[in-house]
Amino acid sequence: MNNITYIKDFTEWKKDFKFYVPIRVRFSETDMFGHVNNVSAFIYFEQARIDFFKDRRLFMNFDDPNISGVPVVADLQCDFHKQMFFDDQIKLYVKVATIGRTSLDIHYMAINEQDDICLTGRGRIVYINRHTGKPMPLTDDIVQKLTN
Repeated sequence: MNNITYIKDFTEWKKDFKFYVPIRVRFSETDMFGHVNNVSAFIYFEQARIDFFKDRRLFMNFDDPNISGVPVVADLQCDFHKQMFFDDQIKLYVKVATIGRTSLDIHYMAINEQDDICLTGRGRIVYINRHTGKPMPLTDDIVQKLTN
C-alpha cells in the first residue's frame, strides 16, 4: 500500500474503519476478461456511502422543500490492489477521514473473503445549497452525526 497519498500509516488507517456494507459482485459488473470493471468500484463506493449516511440518519429527505443543503461528490479516487471476480463477496468499508467547514473527506476500503484488500479510495463531499449551487457550512447536527 505504498504511494497512496491519502494514507500516511496504513495500519493505523485500516484500524479506523467500523462501518461496512456487504457487496456480491454481479455478472453485469465484470468485463470481457472476467474481472470487475473499473467503473464498478465507484458504484460500490456510492452504495456504501449512501448506506453510511442512512446509518447516521443524514441526507435522507431530498424531497423536502424546506431542506436547502444537499451533499454532492466533488471528487472521487480509487486505487485497485487486487482483482475481483463474478460472485466474489466483499466488505466495502467507509469512514469519515476529515471534516471541514463545508465538506468532508470520506475513505473507502474493500476487503474480499480471503481478507485481501482489493480497493482503497477517497472522495470529497461538499455540502451545497440546492438553490444556489454554492457551498454552505455543515451544521453542528451533521458534524455530530458524522463524528459519533
